[in-house]
Amino acid sequence: MDACFSRRSLLVAGGAGLGALTLAACGGSPVPEVDGVAPGGRIVALADVPVGGVYELSVDGHRVVLAQPTAGTVVGFDATCTHQGCTVRATEGGPLACPCHGSEFDPVTGEVLQGPAVRPLAPFAVTVSGADVVLA
Repeated sequence: MDACFSRRSLLVAGGAGLGALTLAACGGSPVPEVDGVAPGGRIVALADVPVGGVYELSVDGHRVVLAQPTAGTVVGFDATCTHQGCTVRATEGGPLACPCHGSEFDPVTGEVLQGPAVRPLAPFAVTVSGADVVLA
């Protein structure tokens, strides 16, 4: 059986494949979502944010990364890359990485470690209250 494809069917198939790859690169795995959080409201249990690691979530539809550099100290950042607005993701034991153009950010300070981004990630105000991370 001969497999003949028209130019149109090849372009459609190629475009669909490229679209799927793009979504896979930028989408990643689902993250927990928290809605309706007011200042002082609980975002997540402190125990869910690994010491020396990063925790990704969505707060009122806005992607955020939290880090606990030392036990009991949590910092938060807007997960929007300052280069062109892609969503940065945590890497295993490393920086926050933008899958679109390769920018990397320090998970504790939000500072740029590698461009093309030149501005740090915007802070996301959080604090620790007892056993919870709350919106500051």
